[in-house]
Amino acid sequence: MRLLAFLFGFGIPAAAFAQLTITGAVTDERGEPLPGASIGVVGTTIGTTADADGQFALVLPLPAAEVLLEARFVGYQSAQRAIRQNDGLTTVVFQLAVDALQLDEIVVTGLSAATSRKQLGHAISTVSARQLTTAGTSALDKALTGKLAGALVQQNSGNPAGGATVRLRGTSTVLGDADPLYMVDGVVVNNSSPELIRLGGGAQNRLGDLNPNDVERVEVVKGAAAAALYGSRANNGVVQIFTKRGSLGKPQLTYTSRFSTAQVRKTLAVNKAPVDNNGDKNPDGSDVQRFDHQDFIFRRAAGTEHYVSVLGGAGRTRYFASGSYLADQGVVANSSFRRMGGRTRIDQELSPWATLSVGGHFSFSNSNDVPNGGLNSNYGALTGFIFGPNTYDPTPDPTTGAYPNQGVLANPLEVIDRYDFTQEVSRYIGYAQLNLAPLSRLSIDYTLGLDTYDQTALAFIPARTSAPGLANGFARRATFDFLQLNNDIHVRYQQDIAPNVQSTLLVGGTLQYEKGATFSAEGKDLSPVAQTVSSGATVVASEFRSEKALYGGFVQQTVAFSDQLFLTGAARVDASSVYGKDQRWQFYPKAGAAYLISKASFWQNSALDDVFADFKLRASIGTSGGQTAIGPFDRFTNYNAS
Repeated sequence: MRLLAFLFGFGIPAAAFAQLTITGAVTDERGEPLPGASIGVVGTTIGTTADADGQFALVLPLPAAEVLLEARFVGYQSAQRAIRQNDGLTTVVFQLAVDALQLDEIVVTGLSAATSRKQLGHAISTVSARQLTTAGTSALDKALTGKLAGALVQQNSGNPAGGATVRLRGTSTVLGDADPLYMVDGVVVNNSSPELIRLGGGAQNRLGDLNPNDVERVEVVKGAAAAALYGSRANNGVVQIFTKRGSLGKPQLTYTSRFSTAQVRKTLAVNKAPVDNNGDKNPDGSDVQRFDHQDFIFRRAAGTEHYVSVLGGAGRTRYFASGSYLADQGVVANSSFRRMGGRTRIDQELSPWATLSVGGHFSFSNSNDVPNGGLNSNYGALTGFIFGPNTYDPTPDPTTGAYPNQGVLANPLEVIDRYDFTQEVSRYIGYAQLNLAPLSRLSIDYTLGLDTYDQTALAFIPARTSAPGLANGFARRATFDFLQLNNDIHVRYQQDIAPNVQSTLLVGGTLQYEKGATFSAEGKDLSPVAQTVSSGATVVASEFRSEKALYGGFVQQTVAFSDQLFLTGAARVDASSVYGKDQRWQFYPKAGAAYLISKASFWQNSALDDVFADFKLRASIGTSGGQTAIGPFDRFTNYNAS
């Protein structure tokens, strides 16, 4: 509150400066518009984005006689124009050239501040919004498939709510988490996959709560040197998601509707032999009848999605809001997934050197899941038809309604028709960001983030079922509650220490707190008709809690020589409550170098320049770590000596 009072009380009003409204467009070399291109004043937080036609409008408070306006777009070289207070220029057209190596692209992940790609001594991958939305999937993690070199993105199940596994650096732990660190607009978010009802490989992960239509771009770093600034959270790489934001100008309304169908690409071959496993026909001499259970299990699934967004801005305020509804069927009958969500973001310029951004994302989803051997190896729809005989008709008896029992495996059609496995998730991600630039060379960024969600799962298997061991019914209820708070502050200072030598110093700190609680109860041998856990003759309950805190700091120094040679050194120190007393503090150093050899005079004056217009050498080394796989309270357990 004191900081905000200072900003409002002592912030210099815009009226104290002359103002100039600049309009224009951003195009490629052929004059085609570049929608979404960013236009900003170098060294400040003032900026906007181009609309669908590449047009933009930007209000410039001019405290100085001249400001430098810059336009950027992914895959193109940036362009700059000087705007002088008295030259009467009000329209600017930026024509950007293709950047084959994308050396001018601005990235943030692993750097804690916007940095040109040409300065990096490590690799970083970028996935644009266009690449994500053309993937034809409603899940962000699945939309990354095939777009990241060296990354493994694998779907965990065929359920429409099933998650995907993302591996950037392989599996580096036996018991610990192998997922990368996920961030949304600078806020660390949770992507755990709690299998509350043990579906047998169909666990959801929380990245599915995000809508790909809301994403502007995704940045991914894999190497330890790139992830060193995130310390003990980035052993498996970093994935940072940047969402869309508003821009100055008239409101822009976007509506997208999608209808899709899905089906099994290839079914399994079916045994069509006219004899049983012993080589015998039926007692009356007729052929043994065979059934393709896949005809009863799989279907042509349909899905629909509706998305609407509005963005715009006037004066010192920019805004963005969106809403979406998704309903997808699974290719396995009776499986489905629904998600409703909304996102808002407001960027408010408090003064020419201070901007406050507030945003939030809410989503609610529910799913009907089909289990696949989660309780026992002989339990599940898919295991039932893959490993069971196909000599019986899986449909229920028309008189009694009972499903045939094949003995050691559950009837797959009964699993689909009678078992009820559902999950519901409510999630909220919110943040507030304060960006200060009190001096032309100094910037201070503070982010406060919140990630919280509640997941509830229910499982019910009715009595008189064909599932071995559960013939008298089964019920389970499980909940998972999660809360995470993030505080991050980054201070950046740039200084020309000599002609053609620029120094950039970054200092930052982190304070992260999280807690989670899981409670589950299950009952077997249920009372007739009842579906509750308490109606079981045998009831078992369990509870798990987790609470931990992490705090750390880092410093990074980058020196640029003639915008050609870039040297970087950094170090981070972390302390976590889950570490032992003697290992409380962990140290993570990194170093990197990048050399644009194509800018050297001998290169530009030779035939090499005709073959390789851009050529960069880079090298980096660093360390990163991960949280221990041992739970915060695992040492407080009972031991039975018998």
